[in-house]
Amino acid sequence: MKQNLVIGLAGGTASGKSTLAKKIHAQSHPSATVVLRVDEYYKKLNLPFEQREKVNYDHPDAFDVDLLVQHIRLLKQGQSIQQPVYDYKNHNRKEETITVKPAPVIILEGILILAIEAIRNEIDFKIFVETPTDIRLLRRIERDSLERGRTFESVAKQYLATVRPMHDLYVEPSKVYANIIVPEGGYNEAATDLLLTKVASLVKEIK
Repeated sequence: MKQNLVIGLAGGTASGKSTLAKKIHAQSHPSATVVLRVDEYYKKLNLPFEQREKVNYDHPDAFDVDLLVQHIRLLKQGQSIQQPVYDYKNHNRKEETITVKPAPVIILEGILILAIEAIRNEIDFKIFVETPTDIRLLRRIERDSLERGRTFESVAKQYLATVRPMHDLYVEPSKVYANIIVPEGGYNEAATDLLLTKVASLVKEIK
């Protein structure tokens, strides 16, 4: 019998993945789920800030896939991990880490988790969150400005240079690997309720 289960939440930037992950985690039993955000696993870059600004953070090569896969497997084995912490304003990892304890259900969320085979192979239940482009763009501008200290100009420049083309090249095609497609992610109350019911039943089966 399986000891745990990995649920993957993929989809475009600001599609509602994080909101859905947070809701599932918050409304499940406190010890039932743990959330891993792939954005924390950007590679540590030994480059000047000016060069870090130019990196394509929406390409699969931007992520430390080996470390993420290692951490997923450790959690599956019932071991705690030291999750990296990413500084979006400085485009680099912080020195500090966060201790993440194992749980029966591991929720993995990130734009490229279905596009990167090594990560996809670790996921048992694959979900693609689909939200219209204009809504995602508005949410991203608001989020990056308020939460990540970015200017409107830098957000717009990055979106046009890398976010949109990488979405078309990698993210959107990856939904063919999804078991289900959820419109609007965490903003879809009906889908959230169904997923919560599914998680509860899976936890019972695992136990």
